[in-house]
Amino acid sequence: MKVIGRVFRYVKRYPWMAAGTMGCAVVGTLMVIVFPAVTQKIVDDVIRGNRPELLLPLIAIGLASFVVQDLLNGLRIILNNSFEQKVIFDLRSDLYAHIQKLPVQWFDERATGDVMTRLVEDVTSVERVLIDGIEQGTVSILQILIVAGLMYAYSPMLMLVAMTPLPFLAIGALAYTLTAKSRYSLQRRAASSMNSLLHDNISGIRQIKTYAAEEREHARFNGASETLKQTTLVVMKVWALYQPSMNFLNSCGLLLVAGFGAAQVLDGKLDDGVWVAFLVLSRFLYEPVSRLHQLNQIIQSGRAAGERVFEILDDKPEEDAGTVVLTKPLSGDVRYDNVSFSYSSSQPTLKGISFHARSGEMIALVGPTGAGKSTIVNLLIRFYEHGGGQILMDGHPLTSLRREDLRRNIALVTQESFLFNGTVAENLRMGLPTATDAQLWKVLAAANADDFVQRMPKGLDTQVGERGVRLSVGEKQRVAIARALLKNPPILVLEDSFSSVDTATEKLIQEALDRLLANRTSFVIAHRLSTVRHADQILVIDRGQIIERGKHEDLLLQGGLYARLIHLLENPEPVPGVLEAV
Repeated sequence: MKVIGRVFRYVKRYPWMAAGTMGCAVVGTLMVIVFPAVTQKIVDDVIRGNRPELLLPLIAIGLASFVVQDLLNGLRIILNNSFEQKVIFDLRSDLYAHIQKLPVQWFDERATGDVMTRLVEDVTSVERVLIDGIEQGTVSILQILIVAGLMYAYSPMLMLVAMTPLPFLAIGALAYTLTAKSRYSLQRRAASSMNSLLHDNISGIRQIKTYAAEEREHARFNGASETLKQTTLVVMKVWALYQPSMNFLNSCGLLLVAGFGAAQVLDGKLDDGVWVAFLVLSRFLYEPVSRLHQLNQIIQSGRAAGERVFEILDDKPEEDAGTVVLTKPLSGDVRYDNVSFSYSSSQPTLKGISFHARSGEMIALVGPTGAGKSTIVNLLIRFYEHGGGQILMDGHPLTSLRREDLRRNIALVTQESFLFNGTVAENLRMGLPTATDAQLWKVLAAANADDFVQRMPKGLDTQVGERGVRLSVGEKQRVAIARALLKNPPILVLEDSFSSVDTATEKLIQEALDRLLANRTSFVIAHRLSTVRHADQILVIDRGQIIERGKHEDLLLQGGLYARLIHLLENPEPVPGVLEAV
């Protein structure tokens, strides 16, 4: 009930639409009393009373009630769908906005396919609880009350006979509800697992084909799909037992009304017309009961989906206690003072990291894989919060700055050079949404990217595909550099790697990087000797600690790990005891 209660809060945003939908549903439901009354009059007055002149007026009244009912139903469907789509939009928007505020570590622990399933499929299931729960539930209960009241007016005893199946129907519904949660939860989890696998396989289709792993991945997908099939079949098998059982009880109720009513007619205790009207009313009594059973299935499915949606909404967003208001861009003076960090309590990732990057300096981070280089810069961008020690930015503790203000002053160019599935212009304007086309061409020229963009079919409006798949590695890197140039931040975080590009492209990228690095503080996770040589300060990281620091020539003379790494870069053949630099 907690989940359903939270869902119903969305009704408050559109009270008039909810009232209009309910109004149409209630008035349309009230029309059910007309046809049984007309039927009784036809039997008692027209047929038995031999008054044929009343037949057409009574038929007209019945027709009018059906016209009103169906017109109101049509209006209700329009209002209901508009209401439904607004609620879906709001709930999905709230969920997406919350996801955007969650820390990066939250995404590290979840599969993309699972998040997408919750955002797309589960939200729709939750909405059905809201719309169908309010409308169908209320209308069905109202119809039962109206019909029961009319039955009581006709014959209290026969009404009790008609109500005989209701306790058994209630017991069946309760049993179904109490056992439904685990079934639907397993089904939703199975759907998420399959979608996660599908997302991974589509994203990694080139790797699958490269390793000729199509059959293995097909088998994995079939395994996930089989799990979803089995969990869905469990839900359907229980439903296949539940629904016919409830319908059987409804049919027994009709037979009881027919039998007891006929006996009373034969005994002269009940008029023929009342008995016929009672048979019609019995149909109207059990029909909303059947709808409630259908609604029960929807609610149980929606409740399981709702728990998954609200599980995300209940996750804590990034806390931001920043109080310093920046009135101008940062100068880029960065100081790490005895900083430590751990992804888990068992193993520290960084220990006692201390260094000072003055405004405009280039800091190169080198060291073996897993040494902690990326973690150092991730703490600077506040993708993660450092544990011990302190990080200062222009003399301000990093945590005193609002994340939004901090990140406006930092540009990130990753080794992968991620591009969104949109046009070249749209990707560039991530750096500056208000940029003109002239500004875009200027930064493209600075990034040595204007040449190939001009050759594209639609220039700036050319679609780059998912993750920039329609561009080469070198082209993606240069567009990413142009995007960072457009943002023009005082601080740059760069992971430089040219391992996948030819010599000519590497030269173009290096020229673009030289322009990008000029006059700004930069942190470069260095993979190439050309970048390392010109750094103002080189930090050699190993096992989460700075073991060497200085300029290129000084570190070479020391003959330590840095010298061995440089030797490995210049001489790629295996060197005993030397770790990889990338």
